[in-house]
Amino acid sequence: MTLTTTLIAALGFLTAAVFCGWRGAQPWNPAKGPRMIPWRPLMLLSAFGLLIMLVHLANLMGVQTGR
Repeated sequence: MTLTTTLIAALGFLTAAVFCGWRGAQPWNPAKGPRMIPWRPLMLLSAFGLLIMLVHLANLMGVQTGR
């Protein structure tokens, strides 16, 4: 992936992690019924994707992260 694609993906993962974290922190409303979207696991997956993109960005900048 190019630098531009990596930055766009990282920004998308960051936005998704922040949004899912915000939605997961909202109090549960029993009148509306159960939550149908698991916000906290989605936040963790987005944060993991962001971590992968940051490592890839470091590799593009010349930092050696492997052997």
